[in-house]
Amino acid sequence: MATLLYRLGRFSFRRRRLTLAIWVTVLALFGLGAATLSGPTSGAFSIPGTESSRAMDVITEKFGGSGDGTASVKVVFTVTGDATLTGTPQKAAVEATIAELAKAPQVASVAGPYESKTISQDLRTGYATVTYTEAAADVTDEAREALLDTGAAARAAGIGVEFSGEASKLAEGGHSSETLGIAVAALVLLLTFGSLVAAGLPLLTALIGVGIGMLGIQIATGFFDLSAATPALATMLGLAVGIDYALFVVSRYRGELAVGRDPEEAAGRAVGTAGSAVVFAGLTVVIALAALAVTGIPFLTAMGIAAAGTVAVAVLVTLTLVPAILGFAGRRVIAKRLRDGGQHADRTPRMPFGERWARIVVKHRWAALLVSAAVLAVVALPATDLRLALPDDGSAAVTSTQRRAYDQLAEGFGAGFNGPLVVVVESDDAATAAAQVQKTLAGMDDVAMVLPATVDKAGGTAMLTVLPESAPTSEATQDLVQAIRDLPESAGTRVSVTGSTAVNIDISAKLSGALIPYLIIVVGLALVLLMLVFRSILVPLKATAGFLLSVAAAFGALVAVFQNGHLADLIGLDTTGPIVSVMPIFLVGILFGLAMDYEVFLVTRTREDFVHGAAPDEAIISGMRHGGRVVTAAALIMISVFAGFIMADDAIIKSLGFALAVGVAVDAFIVRMTIVPAVLSLMGRAAWWLPAGLQRILPNVDVEGAALARHLATTERELATASA
Repeated sequence: MATLLYRLGRFSFRRRRLTLAIWVTVLALFGLGAATLSGPTSGAFSIPGTESSRAMDVITEKFGGSGDGTASVKVVFTVTGDATLTGTPQKAAVEATIAELAKAPQVASVAGPYESKTISQDLRTGYATVTYTEAAADVTDEAREALLDTGAAARAAGIGVEFSGEASKLAEGGHSSETLGIAVAALVLLLTFGSLVAAGLPLLTALIGVGIGMLGIQIATGFFDLSAATPALATMLGLAVGIDYALFVVSRYRGELAVGRDPEEAAGRAVGTAGSAVVFAGLTVVIALAALAVTGIPFLTAMGIAAAGTVAVAVLVTLTLVPAILGFAGRRVIAKRLRDGGQHADRTPRMPFGERWARIVVKHRWAALLVSAAVLAVVALPATDLRLALPDDGSAAVTSTQRRAYDQLAEGFGAGFNGPLVVVVESDDAATAAAQVQKTLAGMDDVAMVLPATVDKAGGTAMLTVLPESAPTSEATQDLVQAIRDLPESAGTRVSVTGSTAVNIDISAKLSGALIPYLIIVVGLALVLLMLVFRSILVPLKATAGFLLSVAAAFGALVAVFQNGHLADLIGLDTTGPIVSVMPIFLVGILFGLAMDYEVFLVTRTREDFVHGAAPDEAIISGMRHGGRVVTAAALIMISVFAGFIMADDAIIKSLGFALAVGVAVDAFIVRMTIVPAVLSLMGRAAWWLPAGLQRILPNVDVEGAALARHLATTERELATASA
């Protein structure tokens, strides 16, 4: 592989204008496709095959409506002081607002609080239900803005007006999260390379790769239902790995120039060696993301494949566009004072920090291992209290209209009002069966109210609405759903629970059940890949064990901050609660791929030196000498990119950005740069042992470039002989 990539790097360098033109053309074509084929994203979650999903299908079939359902919004009215919503001026103001809502774009109907009798007992809170002609994903931004602009008459009368529902949410504007991460990444690159050209190159190529990935996702939205969080996830990963992968190639290129190679040869060797590590590092990330398909959860599969595609583009850009841009930059990637032989060019360099640190770790390997493991255990401890739930308006920012509406409805109608349960009763005589079920439900714990049943025209299906006493994400509500499902069924009668709360509970259960199979598949495939890369059994096992430490620490920090509220003020977190249900499987998959990146980049250089004859400890020190500075820079870049997304409003992206930032910091600085060299030193030569049978079976992919080095050495000897 190294030889093939060496030739690709030299070709891209030599034919740089053609390579650049191809990528610009691809970018333009994807832009054209996105402009003409893109569709809306969705904030809804669903899993076919669960009880709640099946019951929802029954409701759609028996009571009518489209499969997607039409969007609806609750407009919440509140008064303070001695006023009530039934007062003459207040009622007139609310009805004026209702008339205004009815004229808004895409609105099918409005049910006001007076005719619908949706006013709280204290007469201070009420709500109107706005029903749209379209599904939430198809409600236009103009319609959403028109909705939020209503209520002037009510507000003028001293009435609070807030909005709740998916169709009330405007698309986030601006890209402050990405901008912050890119700015910090640029500073780290500048400090690492000391050259504006070298610092700018990884940023440029990463942005091109992310741009193509984002445009590809936009095209995909015209054909598939993608979650609204998909673009942000793909951007987060695409930026992080795109910058890091280019950083490794540029760093190796500078090293080849430093030993006197001409630029084209340096580009070829850089892509042949660092590029090989990029291929396998990228492959582990792609496998981890694409393997989300095994969960059987459509929205998760789509998010994983979209993000995997963006990472794959980042790898291709690194292997082709980066050497092409290096062809335009030439030697300008080296600081001018060093290119020109300035006053500091011949100064004896100090021992690199990576080498100094490696010597300390190797000398005190047992202490380094035990102290690091103890620190990670303390950080991971809060993970034992992990609770999972899907986000709703109760987890929105406290300043948002959705959160204010959620809190006002809970105060006026009870905590369970925001998460009603829909109980579907199927029977030959649905009305009679529903009456019996209603009586049973009314006597259950945590039930505040059971509304009268609605029966379909055929008389075979009935719906009951159950209002819990507890909030939708509380453990008491989850227990109530399970208790209803555990009720004994009479012959010929089937009782099912659905509604947004039940759907969320089912999704959380499905995600938890899919985690172990997913982990087995991802880790199994990655172990095979790492065995190919390192030609060892113990090194891949050690890499996996290190990953488990990293992910445990990331979960611990996530629970401590987002669930328990410790240090929440430092990141502007104003709401705490259960961790988003998709977080475990996302964090495991993504962090595993990224952890393997650093494992490949650091340990590949160690194996390279070991294969070339260095003693085990010296190979470790050499690997840290050459890779420590670059891996540190790469980790800081990833951390800054991920940390930038902590500012996002989306609950999934906010918590994922935090968890990944913590996970990468732990994995890079504690696991890969401390525990890994300590364990490798303890293993000695046994670290690189591979049974003879596997030696024969496994193909030699030559990631460390040993075959390439022999090929180039032979070529140089032949050229020297011919010239003589």
